Amino acid sequence: MRRKARELAFKVLFEHAVGGVSLEDAWRHATQEVEPDESDQDADALDAEGLLFAHHLVQGYQARQDTIDQILAQTIEGWSFSQMAKTDLAVLRLAAYEMLFEPTPYAPLIEVAVKIAKRYGGEDSGRFVNGVLARLLRRIEAGELSAVAKSD
Repeated sequence: MRRKARELAFKVLFEHAVGGVSLEDAWRHATQEVEPDESDQDADALDAEGLLFAHHLVQGYQARQDTIDQILAQTIEGWSFSQMAKTDLAVLRLAAYEMLFEPTPYAPLIEVAVKIAKRYGGEDSGRFVNGVLARLLRRIEAGELSAVAKSD
């Protein structure tokens, strides 16, 4: 369920970046698409807990977006945000928020981010996202950046 919640949060960040709409409007638009109606028997639909988690991620990113963008700009080598695919940037923003500010263990978080990048991005998106997040993790482990303690 958390993977689907992260995917929903990614879609919100992507629509915000590409469509130039507020995060709140992007959230409303994205959640209208996932609200099941009585005829929808989709087993993949997010439950209330999943929607709450996705919304928590979007709000957390929104509260710290300047910090996250600054850290990503210092971590990404050879690319500016304007040169990057917007899908990759949205995945990186979401994953960086969670790596720095949530107790989620790094390995599954990075794995899900790479899967989302592969699903929605270009041919090299998974590899690119994995490389950037690995560099970010090295910066955290080296003590250059602080992050909340991770749960086991």
